[in-house]
Amino acid sequence: MLTRCKYYLTAGIMAVMLLGTTGCSTSQPTTSVQSAQVDLISEVREASGQLIKKTGKLSRQAPLLAATFADIDDLQQSSTFGRMLSEQFSSALTGEGFPVIEVKMRENLFMKERTGELILSRKLDSLVQAHDAQAVLLGTYAVGGSHVYVNVRLVRTRDNIILGSHDFSLPLNRDIKAMLPRR
Repeated sequence: MLTRCKYYLTAGIMAVMLLGTTGCSTSQPTTSVQSAQVDLISEVREASGQLIKKTGKLSRQAPLLAATFADIDDLQQSSTFGRMLSEQFSSALTGEGFPVIEVKMRENLFMKERTGELILSRKLDSLVQAHDAQAVLLGTYAVGGSHVYVNVRLVRTRDNIILGSHDFSLPLNRDIKAMLPRR
C-alpha cells in the first residue's frame, strides 16, 4: 500500500511539473497578417526602383503612359488597390525623372466606372501616337490567402516587347483588403 501511495504521489508531482513547464514557453506570439503593417508607398517605390534597374535604357525624354493595374482573374476589372498602384508607380517614376502622361484626361481611353483606365489594344495605338509614348506601365495583381501578388512591367509601345518586369507581394492586411472588391 505504501508503495502504491509513493507511485501515485510521484506520478502526481510529475504531472504538476509537466503542466508547470508548459506555461513557461519562451516563443513570441506571431503577428497576424490582418494586422501586418505595410508601408505601401515605400513598397511601391522600392518596386519601382527594381523595375527601372531591370528595364535598362529608358529615355527620360520620351513619355510613359500608365494604366490601371488589373485583377489577373479578370483583366477587365480593377479596384481601388489597382488604381492606387498605378497612381503610386506613376508618382515614383515621375520622382525618378521620367515624364508620365496623365491618361485620365483623355476621353478616348477605355474607362469603366469604379474600375479605372484600362488600356485596350484597339485604343493603345491612338494613345501612343497622340503622346509619342515610348512605353506603357502595366500591371496585374492576384489575391491569395494571406498575400496579394503584384506584377509590374514596362512594355515598349512600338513592338509590345517587355522592357522590364518586377514581381513582389504584400501581406493581405486590413488596409489592402479594404481596397479590394468584396469576394
